[in-house]
Amino acid sequence: MKFLKVITICLSLSFVPVAFADKVAVLGYEEALLKTNAASTFRDTLKKELQGEEKRVLELEKQAKSLREKIQKNGATMDQDTLRQSQLQFQKAFEEYQRSGQALQQKGKERQQEFLNEMRPKLDAIVKNIIDENSYDVVISKKATVYVAKGFDITPEVIKLLNK
Repeated sequence: MKFLKVITICLSLSFVPVAFADKVAVLGYEEALLKTNAASTFRDTLKKELQGEEKRVLELEKQAKSLREKIQKNGATMDQDTLRQSQLQFQKAFEEYQRSGQALQQKGKERQQEFLNEMRPKLDAIVKNIIDENSYDVVISKKATVYVAKGFDITPEVIKLLNK
């Protein structure tokens, strides 16, 4: 019971600065980055860049499925050596499919992180400028809110400035 009171008091005190703030704004940081023209161009470029690898992964998936179906369909009539050989082929194809798929995902994530790291200084500068111009006392992450009235969300303004 005492522990619950301590937690309640700590949580209450953590919101005190927001309660006394004169000007509060809300910002969807990731949303601002991902809805820019630069992000749209990046997605198109990345899709083209990874298109060949994605096609290869899909071909490997198709190959693995085909081998699995062959084993399921003809496995009962195959002799042991042929069955074992087919199972090894399937296992190799499936492992290659998994490895290639994971490598593709990793490459995509790395490129996205590069893009975010590239855009972050520009975003930070724009947000700081908006904060200074409007004398905001507190800017809260949009993810941390349940409801936000229109005038408090500065995300559209940030997107507009990022697109300049």
